[in-house]
Amino acid sequence: MTTDLTKIVKAYDVRGLVPAELSPRVAWALGLAFAEVVAVPDGAARVVVGRDMRDTGPALAREFAAGVTSRGVDVVDVGLCSTDGLYFASGSLQAPGVMFTASHNPAEYNGIKMCRAGARPVGQDTGLAQIRDRAQQILDGAEPEVAGTPGEVVEQDVLGDYAAFLRSLVDLSDLRPLKVVVDAGNGMAGLTVPAVLGDAAGLPGLPLEVVPLYFELDGTFPHHEANPLEPANLADLQRAVVSHGADLGLAFDGDADRCFVVDETGAAVSPSAITALVGMREIAREQAAGRPATVIANLITSRAVTDLLGESATVVRTRVGHSFIKQTMAEHSAIFGGEHSAHYYFRDFWFADTGMLAALHVLAALGSQPHPAGALADMYTPYSASGEINSRVTDPGATTERVRDAYERAYPEAVVDTLDGLTVTHWDDQHPKWWFNLRASNTEPLLRLNVEAADHDIMTKLRDDVLSLVHEEAL
Repeated sequence: MTTDLTKIVKAYDVRGLVPAELSPRVAWALGLAFAEVVAVPDGAARVVVGRDMRDTGPALAREFAAGVTSRGVDVVDVGLCSTDGLYFASGSLQAPGVMFTASHNPAEYNGIKMCRAGARPVGQDTGLAQIRDRAQQILDGAEPEVAGTPGEVVEQDVLGDYAAFLRSLVDLSDLRPLKVVVDAGNGMAGLTVPAVLGDAAGLPGLPLEVVPLYFELDGTFPHHEANPLEPANLADLQRAVVSHGADLGLAFDGDADRCFVVDETGAAVSPSAITALVGMREIAREQAAGRPATVIANLITSRAVTDLLGESATVVRTRVGHSFIKQTMAEHSAIFGGEHSAHYYFRDFWFADTGMLAALHVLAALGSQPHPAGALADMYTPYSASGEINSRVTDPGATTERVRDAYERAYPEAVVDTLDGLTVTHWDDQHPKWWFNLRASNTEPLLRLNVEAADHDIMTKLRDDVLSLVHEEAL
């Protein structure tokens, strides 16, 4: 039975069960379609292909490459890499790129992230829908076009160049000795951390003692899911930081493009605080070069990001999602962008996200001053936040309207906007300061709530009041 590609081709990538939904034949058809829709029209002579540690990756990547080369386009096989390593290859080689990964999804899944030359994202509106439709035609029996001379596959190791490039973007000269626990979650950070933070790629050693957790590459994730966004998956790192007396803990997801931080007490540091910290550093670097700075933050990052960064830079608010961040960054030539999901984007990294570069900034900030990580994080965490709370509802649209009506009546002075779901902001010097965002999931009948306030009591009451409206049955 032919696979229905609409089930596995999402808004920004491909994600499905292997082989039931994403089989080698499907990968081959997608490779051919990628060559026809992206590589050939863009005049690209080669496509970079990388993969994470999942057992299904080699066969899928091999068949995808076969589809690409059948259209006369060469393939540069960079083998095992992180997603930001693939972006580095796409940017440095100026070639379209494809990464086989399902990020933090369970072992039975795999997926594909695609980009154009220079790590420019390929999403539904920028080629992914056309790739899906063309691959579907081929799977349904359409005769594919084949070049007279097929392309070649060439292997190339980019890990050392990737590590050196990241090191070149952060000044680590004042780094004091630090002990750092790193939880790779059996994902690709087990390959990249020794290269970037250590000397595995031939770079000079840093004054870091790295305590490794789960560095063995294993796509079955035997210890815990490689998704640090879930608090339970940080527990091993938090215990290890305390037991080793470490200065800091770092956790990466499966494809190592997101980085989460734990302070010396084992407390998780908000990604919004990291956004503010790294943003301040990048703004200072931009201003030192005599240029005005612009940074991007999605609308569920802490108000502290706007408060702190807005004093010395232009802060542009955007919707949640990497495609919106990357597009907005490119439009404004923004030096940095952050999301509360711990994706961090850098202009000097082709506007792409890289958790490893964010980690280097955190280490540089911590290691260039005497205070512990917790004290440093507190500087960027002045408000109380709920974290994201998911509620299953029958009609997300009607529920959102009910909440909007209630708050417009109760707080006519509040600012209401619908950039991404519903945001109600009540933040001035005459009233208690708070805001919340209520967004519908793209794939499930869920509403996602984020609340922040100037103090914990206000946040708790607001959170509970909004949730009571969300869970109230419509009359």
